[in-house]
Amino acid sequence: MIDLHTHTTASDGQYPPSTLVNMAHDAGVTVLAITDHDTTSGLDEAAQQAQKRGITFVRGIELNITWPTGEFHLLGLGFQQMSQSLFDIIAFLQKKRDERNMQIIKKLNENNIAISYEELNSLFPNRQIGRPHFAAYLVQKNVVKTSQQAFIEYLAKGRPCYAERTSANLDEAVQAICDSGGVPVIAHPMSLHASWKQLDAILDDVHGRGVAGLEAYHPGARPQDCKRLEQLARAHGMFVTAGSDFHGEKIRADRKLGHTTDGKKIDDTFYYDELLPHISNFLHAKNA
Repeated sequence: MIDLHTHTTASDGQYPPSTLVNMAHDAGVTVLAITDHDTTSGLDEAAQQAQKRGITFVRGIELNITWPTGEFHLLGLGFQQMSQSLFDIIAFLQKKRDERNMQIIKKLNENNIAISYEELNSLFPNRQIGRPHFAAYLVQKNVVKTSQQAFIEYLAKGRPCYAERTSANLDEAVQAICDSGGVPVIAHPMSLHASWKQLDAILDDVHGRGVAGLEAYHPGARPQDCKRLEQLARAHGMFVTAGSDFHGEKIRADRKLGHTTDGKKIDDTFYYDELLPHISNFLHAKNA
């Protein structure tokens, strides 16, 4: 059993990297990728713990990409080293994230909800602060009863405290992932909210720009859609991955480590037959 899409407290997950590795081990996961949003800060800790627990560790990241039709998240999997181009993208996204957070704070204050960035950072130290942390803060302060209510009333797009996000350029992100020895993969493609015809055209476009894989199997998609996504990926010469997108049961109780759509276990062919050959190709080319 494997899992190629998980999150820790380095971004918006519930558990620290080493704890997540221990949980994965106890769940029977033998290959684990950590793909925190716009950061690699938890990877060293996780890699050290994975070595202790005998887990094959895949260094990764999930980058938010500028795209006209919906959420476009790009996974980078299998980093061999950290390139300056990737560090530059992370620094850019962090700067824009901080600016967005300040806009959200200003809007919350204008809606008579007292909050400061210092207080938020003290509540969630060493984390990439984002809307889930604002939602947790609003629950803690008894402004709302649940995180979902916080989004519905304040933080979702179209609500009074929403602020637009600045994302990375696709071509620059692909290059940065490749510069780091990783492989670019489209995460949860159903979140693009594109028709099947549009999705076919999108895959044709992005594969030509260097995106090599597609996360066809994700718990946010129906099993029949996952199979159709796999067929589309094959038709475009892309390999296929699967992940749980695990954040922790307090954040998404329906997602379990090592399991994907419809609660099915993720079989290791998604790593050994799909991802690993592409990582190996990079290493072979580098050493040739």
